[in-house]
Amino acid sequence: MRKVINKAKSTEPALFAYQEAHHVHPHDRFLAWTVLRWLPTSITPNILTVTRIVLTPVVFWLLATHSYRFGVFLFLFAAFTDALDGSLARTQNKITNFGILADPLADKLLIGSAIILLVFQNFNIWLGVAILGFEILFILSAVILKVKFKTVRMANLWGKIKMISQVVAVSLTMFALLFNDPFLMTLAAGIFGLAIGFAILSLFTHGV
Repeated sequence: MRKVINKAKSTEPALFAYQEAHHVHPHDRFLAWTVLRWLPTSITPNILTVTRIVLTPVVFWLLATHSYRFGVFLFLFAAFTDALDGSLARTQNKITNFGILADPLADKLLIGSAIILLVFQNFNIWLGVAILGFEILFILSAVILKVKFKTVRMANLWGKIKMISQVVAVSLTMFALLFNDPFLMTLAAGIFGLAIGFAILSLFTHGV
């Protein structure tokens, strides 16, 4: 993983140049004190982001084969790297243009794969269409801003809450299927609905 990133860094150094963080959030400091301090110094934010991208096909395969017992834990681990890479980048001033672009893409690949395999099969099809539709809108708007205006749309508070809601809802769905629990399935559907609301707020407040 590190060799691939180093090779890309030698080709496009501007993408991987470290930048200082303009703001460090309270949860960044909490993660720095509890988790990040134990990570090897060789682990960079970009490595965590690429790890999430690499794990997504594995999560997809586990869900496709209904291996929810392993799928839920690998999904949660992959989702947790989303919290870690951003906090590591901000607390250690290791923000890169690659990370700014790849981090939200990695999130959408992970969530999108889970939505395709879980929501469309177990909930109303329009719920899945709405969730995926907003994710596609976020990607398109980010691409347009980057190409036309040379700016990068950052995740805002609503975007982060949306992502957390989606992770919780996907996890509850897998637990519901694993234990055949209709209450958890109903709860997951409600949280998916909340996630759509947060997606609308994020979209209209210029987040991802």
